[in-house]
Amino acid sequence: MKIICIGRNYAKHIAELANERPTHPVVFLKPDSAILAKKMPFFIPAFSSDIHYEVEVLVKIHKVGKHIDAKFAHKYYDEIGLGIDFTARDVQSQCKEKGLPWEKAKAFDGSAVIGDFYPKSNFDLDSIKFQLYQNDTLVQDGNTEAMLWKIDELIAYVSQFFTLKKGDVIFTGTPAGVGRVSTNDILRGTLEEKEAFQVKIK
Repeated sequence: MKIICIGRNYAKHIAELANERPTHPVVFLKPDSAILAKKMPFFIPAFSSDIHYEVEVLVKIHKVGKHIDAKFAHKYYDEIGLGIDFTARDVQSQCKEKGLPWEKAKAFDGSAVIGDFYPKSNFDLDSIKFQLYQNDTLVQDGNTEAMLWKIDELIAYVSQFFTLKKGDVIFTGTPAGVGRVSTNDILRGTLEEKEAFQVKIK
């Protein structure tokens, strides 16, 4: 499987990081070694002093597709989930300053939390509410209605470049409110008010 991530898909998040609004989805990959094992804590890596949480709605692909038309994209997934794209913000800033790729900041071991998945029929895909709590304090409050590119548009775009295969997961972008994690934090993600994951920081 591969993990395909979308950056800068929520306008307020673009603004909070003072990034340029893109004309096309920003795409990057995480390897399968980035997946944080279920019920395992996230260990802050030694190479960063500024790890940020980024909660995101996830889509799990369930059949092979290439050059998918947006009007047919709904046929390629039937589950929606929630996860975290952990980001070494200090490392990312250094990479961006030098015009280098972001993989060291985004694709390191354990940087992808993949929570529970639910049937997509449970949701109005254009208006999915999702939240992230840090030690029971609400820090990110998102809704897919604010996406610059909707799920089916993302699948169509990504499939121009990568063949999508069964089990691939797409991280669809994070809303505003990203922030730093600290040792002993508890992060809890909810999808339409139902808990999808909980992670302890060490």
